[in-house]
Amino acid sequence: MDERRRRPAKAAETALPADPEGRVRAVVEGVTPIVDGGRFAIKRVTGEPVKVEADCFADGHDVVVALLLWRRDGEKAWRSAPMEALGNDRWRAAFAADAMGRWWYTVTAWVDPFRTWRHDLARRVDAEDIMVAAEIGARLLEETASRAKGADRKALAAWAARLRAERDPDAVKSMGHDEALDELAMRYPDQRFATTHAPLPLRVDRERAGFSTWYELFPRSTAPEPGNHGTLRDCIGQLRRIAQMGFDVLYLPPIHPIGRERRKGPNNTLTPQPGDPGSPWAIGAAEGGHLAIHPELGTMEDFRALVAAAQEHGLELALDIAFQCAPDHPWVKEHPEWFRHRPDGSVQYAENPPKKYQDIYPFDFESEDWQNLWLALAGVFEFWIGEGVKIFRVDNPHTKAFAFWEWAIARIHRSHPEVIFLSEAFTRPRVMHRLAKLGFTQSYTYFTWRNTRHELVEYFNELAHGPGREYFRPNAWPNTPDILPEYLQVGGRPAFIARLVLAAMLAPNYGMYGPAFELMEHEPREPGSEEYLNSEKYQMRRWDLDRADSLAPLIARVNRIRHDNPALQSNHSLRFLPVDNDNLIAWSKHTDDLSSIVVTVVNLDPWHAHSGWIDLDLGAFGIEPGHPFQMHDLLSGARYLWSESRNYVHLDPQRMPAHVFRVRRRTRTEQDFDYFL
Repeated sequence: MDERRRRPAKAAETALPADPEGRVRAVVEGVTPIVDGGRFAIKRVTGEPVKVEADCFADGHDVVVALLLWRRDGEKAWRSAPMEALGNDRWRAAFAADAMGRWWYTVTAWVDPFRTWRHDLARRVDAEDIMVAAEIGARLLEETASRAKGADRKALAAWAARLRAERDPDAVKSMGHDEALDELAMRYPDQRFATTHAPLPLRVDRERAGFSTWYELFPRSTAPEPGNHGTLRDCIGQLRRIAQMGFDVLYLPPIHPIGRERRKGPNNTLTPQPGDPGSPWAIGAAEGGHLAIHPELGTMEDFRALVAAAQEHGLELALDIAFQCAPDHPWVKEHPEWFRHRPDGSVQYAENPPKKYQDIYPFDFESEDWQNLWLALAGVFEFWIGEGVKIFRVDNPHTKAFAFWEWAIARIHRSHPEVIFLSEAFTRPRVMHRLAKLGFTQSYTYFTWRNTRHELVEYFNELAHGPGREYFRPNAWPNTPDILPEYLQVGGRPAFIARLVLAAMLAPNYGMYGPAFELMEHEPREPGSEEYLNSEKYQMRRWDLDRADSLAPLIARVNRIRHDNPALQSNHSLRFLPVDNDNLIAWSKHTDDLSSIVVTVVNLDPWHAHSGWIDLDLGAFGIEPGHPFQMHDLLSGARYLWSESRNYVHLDPQRMPAHVFRVRRRTRTEQDFDYFL
């Protein structure tokens, strides 16, 4: 025999586990949804279901019971719902959080003696075994009664007495099968040996976080008189028009004083002329910094009037927060330690070689005084929240420290859970996703550069059904002041319409750089550039918003379709449909109760007409094959009667490059072909 096997075991080898309770037998694992093992919160809006699944099992053949638990941050008591067994030890339940803020959810499971007794009793056939089981069941019910109170306690004791007194095996089995008894006993389960998964975080936002329609406007270009500098009061005159187009968020680029030192001229030149307004993102001058308003835009009273007027029109004001400073920003002199310096002692301006941004200084997040820097930057948000702003578009958050964003957003949400942060981070995927995990409510996307059917299908399937769906809320923009994509440069009016429909129908949150999109601005600064010629970033523009060819009426129709059809207000049901022509893309969305079903088809070729056959999943729509249903094109008003899953479509981009069909199912008798939902 091996000498080592004869030696007595050391004390450490025979010690019991540190956890004194070795009778815990249930296992809870594989909980979903979950983000990075629970490091970050999943996201929902108020009232939106959280469908939780978990693997719950135990050794042997005893019956396991699983429970979903959830509570709001700060609450002591957990709310609960029984989980349904799906098979193969997988369980599911759902809940909906009814208030904004931070929540927690978890799953607990245990081996349940009473459910095990019922399960075994149903399989027993020997009369003697059944009568022994009756006594065991009576004792279990007495134990359960000891945990109950009032009428339930008396009822459980009465059930125990009946079981003990019963002499008919069949009657005993019948009592064990009684669902009323099971429901009563399960109100007071024995959870002494339960296993509970570590609580997982949930961030609940208001509804606008999940469904919103943004319109970007430069206030300085809103003056009624040509050549004048627009004001915040002039913006009030634009509100009715913007609201009538169906937008609910009016987003303004930075409204702060613009630096005079190293100011940029038209088309980003380094030689501005007297009177050139500079870039709004070059923040700060003698008049103030991030807490001040550009004097030519107006006063704080004017700003408050704009906020109030926007609310009257059903609009919320969103402000651009850009954490960078013009050379003459007061912070540059007051806090030089917040900036990096070149070897000659001058402050390092922003650059992304070969690009140079000489008119702005980035902050140094490795500054020795980083704590005061953090407090000052968070204070910018808090100041404007105090002035009634609840939505912020954050410029280039990926160039600021991750740790700052996690701290700042959490700090603000503790006091203001209604605040929405949109991340303008057109950068690497992992960086974009990290920012979303850290707390950004919505995120810009790569939609702007996805043009082919394959690109769009792959990308939006990832957004709607990939792991990021739990925390990354996409906001799709066909254009921005920084980005005039090639498709819009060359595709003419059909390209603008196609991109409008794609953004609005594929993404619950979408926006546009408004006047430029309405009027189909498409000239680049030079060939191969995505910069606008005569970009509004560097000069004031005069927009003829009453032009006969404006897209405003169509934009209004598209936005009305979004608001009237709940299927378009989320992406959980997004399904792309087979089409036999790669120039066509088709997809469907529907609500869980099928009261809203929308099918969209877009011709991606802005120059040529295309036809094809699309295949519908009628079963997913609750329609039996061969039964007629109506396809109501909400763009044109046309109605088509279809009855099969495979159907022909033809789209001429010179007329209209898209169909947006509301599927109307027959709801009365088979003879009533005219009444559709």
